[in-house]
Formats: sequence, structure tokens, C-alpha cells
Amino acid sequence: MPVPEDRRTTATPTPDNVPPAAAAPAPARGGITPWLPLIITTVFMPVLAWGMAQFVILPQLEHGLSINVPANSPAAGKNKKDKSKEKSVSVPMNKLLVNVADTMGARYLMVSLAIVGSGSDFQAKITEHDAQLRDIASGVLGSKSLADLEKPGERNLIRNELLSGFNNILGDSAVQEIYLPEFAIQ
Repeated sequence: MPVPEDRRTTATPTPDNVPPAAAAPAPARGGITPWLPLIITTVFMPVLAWGMAQFVILPQLEHGLSINVPANSPAAGKNKKDKSKEKSVSVPMNKLLVNVADTMGARYLMVSLAIVGSGSDFQAKITEHDAQLRDIASGVLGSKSLADLEKPGERNLIRNELLSGFNNILGDSAVQEIYLPEFAIQ
């Protein structure tokens, strides 16, 4: 029996029986679009980390630790002119003798200090608060053990502790620098 013409299958598709998906090729997935989130993240995250460190974390640490902003930094630009006009004054504090911690009085530390500050009344402030300054210095120095004193960089830590303690007593960052011209352990 012959097959009617409308039911015959043809080997080659004609435009009438082509499925619609095969008619148009799929758009190519590629280019920069899939990489855009990675590129934005790679560029933006370091900038965000720097901004957070510079403008949030460091100011909070400086405030919490009562760290003074150095005079040559951009944040201290306003006060730089005022402080440059004032002459620095060095006031000696001679022969502080303290027992070294954890030695049962067998070892002692002898230190002389030079306290540097500026202002017309700086030397008068030091003289007025001499007993308190010596007490703070003795407390800081007496709390150090022999092992602490022999560590490299310990003199800088002592300097910073003394600077912080002296500025707490004298107020308003009166002491700018502390030098240790004599530092002997016996």
C-alpha cells in the first residue's frame, strides 16, 4: 500500500519541519562578563582594606593607646608651625638607682635621664613635679627583670613607658623625648 504524501519522512529537513532551537545559534557565553565579579573583587578589596586600616583601625589604636601623632605627619600639620617656634629645653634627671626585679636586691640599675620638651615653663614644670617623675621612673625601671633589661630594644620600650608616664603627670604632651645617657646594671 502506498504511503500518502503528507506522511512521508524526508531525510533532509525542510524549513517547515525544522525545530525553532536549531534555527538560531545560541549566543556565545564568554568575554569579560563572567570575569567581572572577580576583577571588581580583586581591585576593590585591597583598596577597602587600606581605607579601613588608615581611617578606622589606626585612629582607634592611636586614641586607645594615647599615641601622639608625630610632628612631621600630615595630621599634625596645623600644630607644626606653633611648635617649631618654641625652643626645646633639656632637663637632666641624674642618678636614679633602683633594684632590678627578681634578683632579691642583689642587682641594681643606675640610670640618668635627659628629658626634652618645649615651652617657657617646661623646666619649672619638671622641677615642680620632680618627686612624682622620679617615682614613675623608679616604678617603671624597678619592674624590669634582668632578662628584660638584656633584651635588644628594651631601652626603647623603657623610653616609651617613661614618656607616657611623664606626659600623664605633666599633661598636654609636655615631654617630647627622653634620652638615657647613663644606663648601668650592677
